Amino acid sequence: MLIRVGYDIRFDLDVPIPMVAMLNVHPSRRQDRQEPDAVTLHPAVARDEYVDSFGNLCTRFVAPPGTVALTSSSPIRDSGEPDQVDPSAAQIPVGELPPEVLRFLMASRYCEVDLLSHTATDLFGTIPPGWARVQAVCDWVHQKVTFSYPHARPTRTALDVFAERVGVCRDFQHLAITLCRCLNIPARSASFGAARLSHFTVVTDEVGAA
Repeated sequence: MLIRVGYDIRFDLDVPIPMVAMLNVHPSRRQDRQEPDAVTLHPAVARDEYVDSFGNLCTRFVAPPGTVALTSSSPIRDSGEPDQVDPSAAQIPVGELPPEVLRFLMASRYCEVDLLSHTATDLFGTIPPGWARVQAVCDWVHQKVTFSYPHARPTRTALDVFAERVGVCRDFQHLAITLCRCLNIPARSASFGAARLSHFTVVTDEVGAA
């Protein structure tokens, strides 16, 4: 199937603001794009593009004062099939994890692992480790948290989401990621641009995604 992806984002600025936009379809889906996937800036300003450490294409520019618009619209081919499911995927013991994923167990500004560890254990500690436990985390977050644009705010953390039970895409991710990390499951947020707006990756014996 063909899905048209795009956006029209506008800012009203009083002063010049350096920006980094992560709005492109992930390069791994390049072969599925039917038209060029470019961020159009209004007004047109100089920009640089680079690929970050996670493989995301980023657009860097200095937005001038006034109204600045970022737009795009292009079709992408997709199978329409849901993500693969592997209930047999096992959780790797912490002592056997590769060094490069250990950072995805740690607390961060938005993921208060230290404050939610006991809660995560109480909620999911009896569920067998592996795919089932990660799926239980995802299901719990989607059942307990209500999506609401009017309640969005940039400072909301995973602990706030747990307490308030409301948020937008990133809030769902932050809470699910934090609960996974509390359970010694490495997890991180992954931006897949307009083709996939909300996703996070966990490490299992199959390097699975949930």
